[in-house]
Amino acid sequence: VQLVESGGGSVQAGGSLRLSCTASGFTFDDSDMGWYRQAPGNECELVSTISSDGSDGSTYYADSMKGRVTISRDNAKNTLFLQLNSLKIEDTAMYYCAKDVFASQTDGVVTAADAWGQGTQVTVS
Repeated sequence: VQLVESGGGSVQAGGSLRLSCTASGFTFDDSDMGWYRQAPGNECELVSTISSDGSDGSTYYADSMKGRVTISRDNAKNTLFLQLNSLKIEDTAMYYCAKDVFASQTDGVVTAADAWGQGTQVTVS
């Protein structure tokens, strides 16, 4: 399993970034996927998940980012995306792509991830 994130960087508050995660070594379109983040000194936080087929209503967003983030996927290209908008200083963190993680707005985390990428740094100032 290989998950390679990209798209992080430094941005001013209010700005946007689009993170990407290219997956290989497993059947991507059979896997629920998600994004975590971790800031220095903080616990790892599940930001968003999406089901294997990306169907409507199959996404989850953490309350801390709801309305400012959109998760999507392109199964033909084995790629997961996370669009970050209206970024705040407190969004500064390492963002990690994760495999086989699923959550719902009603139940929270249903399935924990079994693999993660190396992360991409997002810095908001």
